[in-house]
Amino acid sequence: MRNLYLLVFILILASSCVSKKKYQEILGSHDDVQHTYELLRLQSKKCDDQLAATRNELRDRENDLLVRSTELANERNRLSALEQQMEYFKSTNTNLLDRLADFSVINQAGAETIKKSLDVLTDQNKYIKDLTSSMQRKDSLNLLLAMNLKRSLSDVNEEDISIEVKKGVVYISLSDKMLFRSGSADIQPKAKEVLGKIAAVVNDHSELDILVEGHTDDVPIKTDCLKDNWDLSVKRATSVIRVLQWGYGVAPERMTAGGRSQFIPKASNETDEGRSLNRRTEIVILPKLDQFFQLLDPPTQ
Repeated sequence: MRNLYLLVFILILASSCVSKKKYQEILGSHDDVQHTYELLRLQSKKCDDQLAATRNELRDRENDLLVRSTELANERNRLSALEQQMEYFKSTNTNLLDRLADFSVINQAGAETIKKSLDVLTDQNKYIKDLTSSMQRKDSLNLLLAMNLKRSLSDVNEEDISIEVKKGVVYISLSDKMLFRSGSADIQPKAKEVLGKIAAVVNDHSELDILVEGHTDDVPIKTDCLKDNWDLSVKRATSVIRVLQWGYGVAPERMTAGGRSQFIPKASNETDEGRSLNRRTEIVILPKLDQFFQLLDPPTQ
């Protein structure tokens, strides 16, 4: 469009017989205008760019202000919560001070009673700790004793002997077919070797007592020497004790003989295998009774 105006302007000048000098001045003016226009256009574009940048910066500032406003609101909420907690703590502290003031009126006799009660609790706590420690030592000793017995009797058939720790003591269960002939209380020669190995271990633990119990099945027995299963179970127990005492030097004051007859079976008496398991002699190794009861006695006040 601008070129069209220029063409019309030139045609008018030409038709008006404008002088060459005047024409040159007009062209020069036109170039100046054109140059000025370009400068203004560039400045306008620069201003537009600056305006857009300013708007973007303003938008970023507004977003940042919104975030700061939100953070400020959160901080105010936290401050309000802390103030409420502070009030609660003040109230609680006041109540505690009031209660402490009430407690302070306890007389000297009451305070002494409380002190004695605390002393008793302390003694009882010490007693419980000592008892627990003693029981742990006893359990450790039982395990060690069982391991030593198993090591000494490792060459004995497992069907003839079993060693286990139960109810806080060591049980050695010996089958009757290894110890005795059927219906007899006389110990067989090979069984004496097994009893000798047991004696060697228990003689190393003189602080322990020995209970020997005889057990039978439920098949009745009656001979010239035996009245019943009670008689048989007791005689078998005393036979074992005599071997331990006379043959291997186990102190007799450490030992007790007992018969349980048929009344503590390990298995059913309905089968041959069950009756065979029930015919046994058990050697129970346990702490001396006086030491055991001393362990259970609470501390005197």
